[in-house]
Amino acid sequence: MHATQQQVYSTGGTFSARHTMGDILAVVPKPQFIHRGKPVFDSEFERSLFDLRKAKLEEIVKLGQAAYPNQFPASHTVPQVRDQWGEVTTEALEANRVTVAVAGRIMAIRAQGKAGFATLQQDGQRLQIYVRLDAVGEQGFALYKLLDLGDHIGASGYLFRTRTGELTIHVERLTFLAKAMLALPEKFHGLADVELRYRQRYVDLFANLDSRAVFVKRAKTLKALRQFFDERGYLEVETPMMQQIAGGAAARPFTTHHNALDLDLFLRIAPELYLKRLVVGGFDRVYEINRNFRNEGVSTQHNPEFTMLEFYQAYANYHDLMDLTEELIKFVAMEVNGTTITNFPIPKGPRSGEVVEIDLGKWTRLTMREAIVKWWEPECTPKPTLTDLDQLNTFMPFLKQLLKFDLEKFVDSDRGCKDELDRLKKQYQNENISLDTISSLCKPEEIELFKSFRRQHIRCSNRSLSTTEAHDCAADNNGKAYSIMFETLAEEHLIQPTIIYEFPTAISPLSKQNPDNPDWVERFEFYCGGFELGNAFSELNDPVEQHKRFAQQLEERAHGDDEAHQMDEDYVRALAYGLPPTAGEGIGIDRLVMLLTGSKSIRDVILFPLMRKQGTGNREQGTESNDQGTEQP
Repeated sequence: MHATQQQVYSTGGTFSARHTMGDILAVVPKPQFIHRGKPVFDSEFERSLFDLRKAKLEEIVKLGQAAYPNQFPASHTVPQVRDQWGEVTTEALEANRVTVAVAGRIMAIRAQGKAGFATLQQDGQRLQIYVRLDAVGEQGFALYKLLDLGDHIGASGYLFRTRTGELTIHVERLTFLAKAMLALPEKFHGLADVELRYRQRYVDLFANLDSRAVFVKRAKTLKALRQFFDERGYLEVETPMMQQIAGGAAARPFTTHHNALDLDLFLRIAPELYLKRLVVGGFDRVYEINRNFRNEGVSTQHNPEFTMLEFYQAYANYHDLMDLTEELIKFVAMEVNGTTITNFPIPKGPRSGEVVEIDLGKWTRLTMREAIVKWWEPECTPKPTLTDLDQLNTFMPFLKQLLKFDLEKFVDSDRGCKDELDRLKKQYQNENISLDTISSLCKPEEIELFKSFRRQHIRCSNRSLSTTEAHDCAADNNGKAYSIMFETLAEEHLIQPTIIYEFPTAISPLSKQNPDNPDWVERFEFYCGGFELGNAFSELNDPVEQHKRFAQQLEERAHGDDEAHQMDEDYVRALAYGLPPTAGEGIGIDRLVMLLTGSKSIRDVILFPLMRKQGTGNREQGTESNDQGTEQP
């Protein structure tokens, strides 16, 4: 064994040329591979396979190869070889011999007597190699016969084309680089078990090239976003991820504790308030690509840890950002896919799973009220007008009417809905409650029933009801009722890119009010594929009004709403120094990547998504949840 093969093991010992492979693997007693009380091996067969490959590794060392060498001097990558010589003819390769040295993982291997073929994979591309006994010698061919699928090797030789025209390396020297001690997924088509793909992404990435391509596109998306804003004079910044006040959105935060300072802290739910402090400080255009954490449910569109883009522009309003948003999404789509057309499987609603063609270059703009009227239940008459939705006294009769329609339709036809109604009766301790009673009164439970039955119909699944959520939708906070009506009536129809603007003041504590109607704010969200991707508004910059809004949110918290915004006195103080007219926006990067890659679940675009502990029963990871926060600009 070559002197350079000395290695240090976790036990602190070393080995040198006089040690055998058996000595090396015996530094520690036969491994049990127990982690947190659970065996690493999935089966006895897997353990046996590990032992078999360990024996092969011993034989490879006996051939003079290092068990775990620390480098391989490659002349090219596999993609480089394909780019440079992929179109070169057989005659040209024979006339001007090209010598290369590449490294990669073996994804296919077969021997035919004294020769054999193998396929190497590197950087998402594959290249065939040809190994002959008379070219690599007896030791080299003995090494070839000890190789398994998944092993890493280096291959040096010259390029040629086979009879079928396949570009191939005629190997003159083989170098062993690493042994795969566990078997690749069957037939190398990737992991069939979706949950296993998320848990073992390290296998999924090399076994499923489509999965790898998603994350390459994710990286291109981030690069394109930075390019877009850098070219427009925005400054990329970083703001705290641990905060004393969880602000900038309505969401449940994760908590932590700083021991040295004896300080309770929250993990960031949004960077908004810090970014606007920077605008006060004179950075007129800022953006941050940030990690946020929200202690909420998980679904195909939600992950507790997620990535957002937030940006702010002084001397602009939400109309300016509408134009900028359309331009941004078109630009990113072209940079990532070379087209504004994407095919996307709708993640929720009655059309869930249907693959639709979406053109990110064509946009529609509607007010929230226009969307409610446009997608009003056709069988629920009379249909409201925009004027009917302007005020509480004209709006509530239509809400009651829609509620009664839903209850009568779904309770009569669905035993699950009837069971849910019976459960609600007990929850509110009113055994005499009836449809007529519910639909004649505007109480918290009425709005909650509307949410429950409507969503149950759309998602075909039961939802847990919350007294807190019911209070959120009380008649004195009708803005949330508007939002619920929009979400349940219109959202599923927003497949093509759509901007929804003019939101109720009640659900927008950080937004500037419409000067012509204080019940509405200058805020918009944009939707695509049936879900929200971004949220923006003209920023509230009146410190007195902001303090008042925070105080109202504190009242919400006092009534049990743990997602209501906390008071942030320092932010109010910052506003008192003068925030210029400013518009800000937040865009969910994970959802945007879903859209650009046609991915069904947010877990498909997050390398290592949060998962349940193994062996906890339900293999479906989590349940449907509400959006991650009401407002994240």
